[in-house]
Amino acid sequence: MKLKELMQAIPVYTGEASAAIEVNQIAQDSRKVQPGTLFICIDGEIVDGHQFADRAVQLGAVAIIAEKQLDVSVPVLYVRDSKRAMAMLADYFYGSPTQALKLVGITGTNGKTTVSHLVEQIVRENGEQTGLIGTMYRKIGDEILETKNTTPDSLTLQETFRDMLLSGVSTAVMEVSSHALVQGRVYGSDYDVAVFMNLSQDHLDYHHTMEEYAYAKSLLFAQLGNSYNLSNPKIAVLNADDKESVRMQTATAAHIITFGIKEPADFSASNIQITSHGSTFDLKTPVGDFSLKIKMIGNFSVYNVLAAIATSFALRIPVINAIATVESIPGVKGRFELVNAGQDFPVIVDYSHTPDSLLNVLQTIDEFAEKRVFVVVGCGGDRDKGKRPQMAKIAVDYATNPIFTSDNPRSEDPHAIIEDMIQGIPGSDSYVVHENRRDAIRYAVNMAEAGDVILIAGKGHEDYQVIGDEVIDFDDRVEARIAIEKKLGLA
Repeated sequence: MKLKELMQAIPVYTGEASAAIEVNQIAQDSRKVQPGTLFICIDGEIVDGHQFADRAVQLGAVAIIAEKQLDVSVPVLYVRDSKRAMAMLADYFYGSPTQALKLVGITGTNGKTTVSHLVEQIVRENGEQTGLIGTMYRKIGDEILETKNTTPDSLTLQETFRDMLLSGVSTAVMEVSSHALVQGRVYGSDYDVAVFMNLSQDHLDYHHTMEEYAYAKSLLFAQLGNSYNLSNPKIAVLNADDKESVRMQTATAAHIITFGIKEPADFSASNIQITSHGSTFDLKTPVGDFSLKIKMIGNFSVYNVLAAIATSFALRIPVINAIATVESIPGVKGRFELVNAGQDFPVIVDYSHTPDSLLNVLQTIDEFAEKRVFVVVGCGGDRDKGKRPQMAKIAVDYATNPIFTSDNPRSEDPHAIIEDMIQGIPGSDSYVVHENRRDAIRYAVNMAEAGDVILIAGKGHEDYQVIGDEVIDFDDRVEARIAIEKKLGLA
């Protein structure tokens, strides 16, 4: 594409966009620059891309987008906001792919990963080719691609959407983080359905207040547009039981579909029964009432299923088809995942890394636990410190045997993080500390007896620990299995 044509996507800029320059690709990472690249300088939180402009030119960049003055040998086009410009350029360069895709965005503190997987599976079993973008990976059909963030930058995102179209994908489902919304990573993404799960404390190291955090989430619903199209309606799917749904509803002009358990909703669950093997409930919908038996455990799982079915309804998939899919799915990796190596007590690995998610999981376990409940829990370093004492208090209040440990301490001292947690339980002596996470898991397994339950919380599907600037292989599920096999004399 000629540079002059590409720059039509930017209404205001300074500099000359030559019609003779051919742009073969766009990059914001100088390491990805090849001959024919338009390099975009992004002034990020850690690295300023303007510092790598010379390197980009050496590698073959034919032009540069920048906010700051540069002295290089190729044309520089100056814009007020290079992140915003990147989204516009990426959308145009890759052919505005989301205008041809059916796109679902799911946001909220908890449940995004599970609901995105449920919706993707429902759509797939309804005969469509699907794409998925989220915490665990990007997925195009059956192809799995790595991802660094829950929601990629706008350039990676639009390229992924283009690749989805080329692979025959008709519906894409993605998790949308609050960071991505504030940073403009989803600018240019034309959502058809936006889903709000819930809001509880998380990421206050970035957003500072719950008000700012809620506002960030509402941006997804504001981006649903302001027009109505009978053949392609924009729909917001909201959790009627979360008070912040009022904010999301106010932010959007789209049609509203609600789900919930406590408050009146379009898709509601009643007569909920939870066991250690699954959950049953009665489902009320706009097209009739049904009885469901799912393999997932807990009220939070019921909410996830309600959201998935409501979203599928918004996508015009028959409710009965959605029900058949959710009843067949055992769950999502790292989300209330059972580790079974022949032991006579359940070991559960879950991604619960916020106060609300930890509370939900422990309350669910309390419904079927026969004896003691062990919880291995820590808090991440360089992240929201305010939730650390809350996590400890929930662990002490809802588990008989809390074990405090490390969980991606990053640049912080693991001991100091645990000390922050303990501030939430003054005078309590019901917990033990094993700073090494492997030791903590082994301690829980060795202490547990028949009828007890072990919850290993915080990391879920993650297969690493971040300690200092090192990323070390570590998988809670693997470590639990090894500990169990050693206890049983199988290893």
